[in-house]
Amino acid sequence: VSMDETDSPQTPPELMVILAALADQKIRLQTIAPKFTGRFNKGVDYVGDVDQFDREFNEDLAVIAEAIRQYGLPSNLKLSVHSGSDKFSIYPVIRQAILNKNIGIHLKTAGTTWLEELIGLSEAGGDGLELAKEIYAYSLGHIDELCAPYASVIDIDPAALPSVDEVNGWDGATLAATLRHIPNDPQFNANVRQLLHVAFKVAAKAGQRYLDLLKENEQIVGEQVTQNLFDRHMKPLFIG
Repeated sequence: VSMDETDSPQTPPELMVILAALADQKIRLQTIAPKFTGRFNKGVDYVGDVDQFDREFNEDLAVIAEAIRQYGLPSNLKLSVHSGSDKFSIYPVIRQAILNKNIGIHLKTAGTTWLEELIGLSEAGGDGLELAKEIYAYSLGHIDELCAPYASVIDIDPAALPSVDEVNGWDGATLAATLRHIPNDPQFNANVRQLLHVAFKVAAKAGQRYLDLLKENEQIVGEQVTQNLFDRHMKPLFIG
């Protein structure tokens, strides 16, 4: 159950009432995703007060534990962080909280994998790079349509988006570096990354062409996906 795209965060008492109602309806919850204070924009780092997030996160963990005891919810019910990929600045406090309480969490990361596929195709060059540039061109031309459903979880400055002509002049390494979430890389552009994060349907329109290019470039795409999920997500959260 997710409530992360509401206008305001749920307070701990509100979360408890919601969990009680779900238990009353005999819904066998596996994850619950509240809205936290701060911005959880798609594909980029957390924007907000990390100390306040830390307090809220720990309070929500306590509420879930109490709801499991009081209302008989499943013992494996996990707190879920939606749009949780790439939120590097809050991973240390999440790791400390789950270590202290010896529990697991659910982190939703689906969109970041699509971006790594696009980075891999860019790095591959040739037809992969050509398709990546086409996807950017279409996305820029349809920015309002693509962004409208995600207005509450993106923050894009149109003036910071490079023109289609500029991107068409880039090599694969430049486009990949623009997309890859390495915050201290001067080439990284959070605006481009957010736009393409919500442009996954453009790849779907490419259909078999996109899938064939992923297969042809499986090794380099796989390397990008693995490095991103393991090195930038799983290690800081669960290994340290």
